[in-house]
Amino acid sequence: MGTAHTVTVYGAYGHTGRFVVAELLDRGFAPLLSGRDADKLRAFAASHPGLDVRPATIDDPASLDRALAGSAAVINCAGPFAATAAPVIEAALRAGIPYVDVAAEIEANLDTFTHYADRARAAGAVVVPAMAFYGALGDLLVTAAMGDWTAADEAHVAYGLSGWHPTTGTREAGAVSRQRRDGQRVRYSGGRVEYRDDAAPTLKWAFPDPMGTREVIGEFSMADIVTIPSHLAIPEVSSYMTVEAAKDLAAPDTPAPAAVDERGRSEQTFLVDVLVRSNGRERRAAASGQDIYAITAPLAVEAVHRVLMGKTRTVGVASAGAIFDAADFLRTLTAHMSIDIQE
Repeated sequence: MGTAHTVTVYGAYGHTGRFVVAELLDRGFAPLLSGRDADKLRAFAASHPGLDVRPATIDDPASLDRALAGSAAVINCAGPFAATAAPVIEAALRAGIPYVDVAAEIEANLDTFTHYADRARAAGAVVVPAMAFYGALGDLLVTAAMGDWTAADEAHVAYGLSGWHPTTGTREAGAVSRQRRDGQRVRYSGGRVEYRDDAAPTLKWAFPDPMGTREVIGEFSMADIVTIPSHLAIPEVSSYMTVEAAKDLAAPDTPAPAAVDERGRSEQTFLVDVLVRSNGRERRAAASGQDIYAITAPLAVEAVHRVLMGKTRTVGVASAGAIFDAADFLRTLTAHMSIDIQE
């Protein structure tokens, strides 16, 4: 993929946006830097001389059109996605280019499927929401684990995080989601999204070695409860989070992630363990690596690469597991994390 392929990164100066810009450069793309804060954008661009810079705001469609002009695709890294997804998708549809975002917000992803499925399909457009650690990775692992199964009884996605130092964007998105839910928690059960007032259960999850059995918060729902059921016939989809990481996220004084290597990654490690059950049978898959924000970049950039190369299975609004060959996609990520799909 050559540098002739320009990709607009909306929210380029944000924590995840910076990883995406670096990954695009590593992959031979030409990132076009865009975002709402012109001053932050110019400051970030100073460390990337030669890259095009086009500030754009979500309430100014003309500025978004200018930001996407000449681009082959757009990656939206600017949250809260409840505010940014629709305007940037609209701009992508006007420009006739693929849209990818890294939204972890459950309601924002539901909105994308609900409001754009018909329009995007009719236009032959590609819209891939939640192409990130939360949403895409669990979806790809579950899809790969399913193999030749066409349906399953239940899918479980357990997140073994060493800790979780949330970014400002994560905190802002979480506040928007809590407001939209009126303080309720959410889960996917009986083939639908449910909102509940009771406390989430705490239980034990047997992660693969070396992590082993850990205490987790049950029904700690992430974007997986949107992406997985969007294309797989699984009526029960549950996700879990290690207690330590959940406490970090909840604490108001937990600091933002701090870089510990030349790539800007934090010391955080993750292990995502997936279990799928059907008629008494079980299949598993797992992925492990460093820094949940950093790993989003190769996920999103590989998605753009595959869309531009025509290595897709459908059009319209589609999750990672629906639009890509899940097992093949995961194999391309082995330079960034370890993958284990049990046959």
